[in-house]
Amino acid sequence: MRVLTFRHVPFEGLGLIEPALRVRHIEVDYADLYQAGAPPRDIGAYDALIFLGGPMSVNDDLPFLHREMEFIRQAIARRQPILGICLGAQLIARALGATVRRNSAKEIGWYGLDFTEAAGGDRLFDGLSMETVFHWHGETFDLPSGAELLASSGLCRNQAFRAGERVYGLQFHLEVTPRMIADWCVQDENGGDVRELESVIDPFFNAPRMAALSARVFGNWCEMLQIHSSLLRPNLPY
Repeated sequence: MRVLTFRHVPFEGLGLIEPALRVRHIEVDYADLYQAGAPPRDIGAYDALIFLGGPMSVNDDLPFLHREMEFIRQAIARRQPILGICLGAQLIARALGATVRRNSAKEIGWYGLDFTEAAGGDRLFDGLSMETVFHWHGETFDLPSGAELLASSGLCRNQAFRAGERVYGLQFHLEVTPRMIADWCVQDENGGDVRELESVIDPFFNAPRMAALSARVFGNWCEMLQIHSSLLRPNLPY
């Protein structure tokens, strides 16, 4: 199995998603469309797509973001599984016709997350109720038509959704490691956000629980991919 991952800056990578993929022998290719001269990609050659975060806005008139939203619409039409993180979730929402706008407040650091009743029985989040996870965003999205709201926080209602059976958008950053958080805090692109913080972010604050939670949620996502692949190609191994 292979997934295609869309990065938007060099410092926002797969993080804790990567070990969940690796332990299940799922290979990864990267589509860095933000880089000049990035080669074209055939999304039909992959079992799933992942769209990561980035400091830009979905509302910026950037050609590579327009191209990614077209890929999202094509993948949904093909019934390919999609996972979007932060900016990636906003790209999915916008591709599905929802509005992406400035949130009432920036949510940067460790904040509580409440899973909705609809998350019970969901393939990724079944059994979860309240967690403390990492956030870094100043924008939010309206829930796409027909999508199921799976999680909310005090500062941002639409934190996770499922559109159909295989398309997931997560506004929060469940994939980050302490090293990633520390690195984000010194990146020039994030300097404005960091200067607005009232206190310094502790990258290790809830790291053990985040690692366990990410292994569970992203492990569930990988298992969903394996089931989906086996249904499409019943005579082939995962």
